[in-house]
Amino acid sequence: MPVTDPISDMLNRVRNANIAKKDQTDIPYSKLKEQIAKALKREGFIKECQTLKNEKFPSLRITLRYGAGKERMITNLKRVSKPGLRVYVQNDEIPRLFGGLGVVILSTSKGILTGEEARREKMGGEMLCYVW
Repeated sequence: MPVTDPISDMLNRVRNANIAKKDQTDIPYSKLKEQIAKALKREGFIKECQTLKNEKFPSLRITLRYGAGKERMITNLKRVSKPGLRVYVQNDEIPRLFGGLGVVILSTSKGILTGEEARREKMGGEMLCYVW
């Protein structure tokens, strides 16, 4: 059965691997998913993301990050803008999650940015997800 929302599928795979305390998870590759994973890496939620292109269908391997004692770095992920209801914000409307502990990931004309990066660039865009 084809996936109708690939970003939601990616977030669910990361959430499930995080809950099961797996070290890594593989997801089908796309440039958008790779950029979201790189944003998560910049913010310190994941350890590494690498593209596996030696298969028939390329995939993205995300290595999750845990603290001392195997405590989770990602508490939860939430999809905001969905295929049936897109959510767009201007740079002054970008929310701050939990006083800066969470991250908003946006799709802008300059690519995938976190909320703080978009505020610095004075750019708005489509709110893809929240991560905290």
